[in-house]
Amino acid sequence: MIDLHINREGLDHNIQNARENGIIIPTIAQMRHPETIPEKIQERLKSVGLWEVNPLNLFRITWKNEAKESGGLFQAVPNYIELPPKLTGVPCRIIAMVGKWFPTGCHKVGASFGCLAPRLVTGQFDVKAHKAVWPSTGNYCRGGAFNSALLGAQGVAILPAEMSRERFDWLREIGAEVIATPGCESNVKEIFDKTNELKQDPHYMIFNQFEEMGNPLWHYNVTGNALADVFETVKLPGDRFAGACFTSGSAGTLSTGDRLKELYPHLKLAVGEALQCPTILENGFGGHRIEGIGDKHIPWIHNVKNTDMVIDIDDEDSQRLLRLFNTPEGRTYLKEELRLAPELVEQLTWLGISGIANVLCCIKMAKYYEFTSRDVVGTVLTDSAAMYQSRIGELNGEYGAYTVHEAALDHGVHMLAVKTDSMQELTYADRKRVHNLKYYTWVEQQGKTVEELNALWYEGIWDAVHAQAKDLDELIDAFNEATGLLKAL
Repeated sequence: MIDLHINREGLDHNIQNARENGIIIPTIAQMRHPETIPEKIQERLKSVGLWEVNPLNLFRITWKNEAKESGGLFQAVPNYIELPPKLTGVPCRIIAMVGKWFPTGCHKVGASFGCLAPRLVTGQFDVKAHKAVWPSTGNYCRGGAFNSALLGAQGVAILPAEMSRERFDWLREIGAEVIATPGCESNVKEIFDKTNELKQDPHYMIFNQFEEMGNPLWHYNVTGNALADVFETVKLPGDRFAGACFTSGSAGTLSTGDRLKELYPHLKLAVGEALQCPTILENGFGGHRIEGIGDKHIPWIHNVKNTDMVIDIDDEDSQRLLRLFNTPEGRTYLKEELRLAPELVEQLTWLGISGIANVLCCIKMAKYYEFTSRDVVGTVLTDSAAMYQSRIGELNGEYGAYTVHEAALDHGVHMLAVKTDSMQELTYADRKRVHNLKYYTWVEQQGKTVEELNALWYEGIWDAVHAQAKDLDELIDAFNEATGLLKAL
């Protein structure tokens, strides 16, 4: 459960800070239904850029932003891409909700809000006394640093040294303290070691996405319902929402599947990971290049009992497809030989590396379950290729000049030809095995108890956590009432 006890001194400081800086906090309900955001706030957003460090952009933490770099408001259905069979090689419909149109260009700004908001509106986090520490494999610390800046707090980003240059440059530009830990995406323990070091200083407050229940609370309530909205919009008579796939990362996005399985009980939920670090599939380890996924452990917030399948993705597939979708030669192949609509070819740049991995998971699931044209599989595109331009340059340097012929080969080998290897449908015993792996990270290393671990499996706390959105919204309403800013609009 999320601790919602009030620290009066910290809360008073936060209310004063919000009043002085014009900060109004959105509710989870408004993120689900942005049309309910006060009209005067919406009017002001018309002159605010999507990435601008302006507290009003807290109200753009929603899947329903218009696809505009500046001045956009909201739409009834989230931005999504539907990938056709001639691209994916499977007959089912694959829908992917787009993270590019969040502030920072990634939906992790929502997950970080879900972690920060409970402590902010209870005063447990005090903007005058604490620095907000965001341990991450990339995008989460970006979202956390952005939210910290919007709220007038000092953000501290922790991420692996081998992440893309764009991430480090942007974090420094926004005024975050940046700490680079050894290794790549799969070196999560090194991140935890640094956070444990910082915990010794009371001025640092850690918002660990891998264990903060505000992360799944946000995704269950916001992302889960948004993806259901997309399905209800695109479904044809006889269609069924058959499956959903999400690479693990912090596992917060997997709670989207918890909501979808309530709405569509026959839906299959898969967790994806890198083949080069097969932690769930084989209790394995290793380094990989699918940026944004953290491995070698099972996140505390992963509701493993509700996960039907694990799918491993070769990071070479994701890299080659990133090149295919983001080079002139690749686009020529997609338009002229594959005959995709120019609009869709442009939208394929909205797939970042982990988004590509999510789509590959959908394809492998579709092949395994033999989904038909009446089946729909859903996922999310965490970020876009805008985050990985340096990686595309590195690929061109590694493999040499690209050609249309090589683009056709990449599509054939790295998308159409993916097989149902390196994946497993999880029995009850399989899920319990994966859940038990949490012991070695969270009990032995991070201070959790065996009783807490067992509660995740046996006591079904997930429903109670998801329902805390109502309690959080009441606290947010009280916070805004105390600042007086909503009344003064």
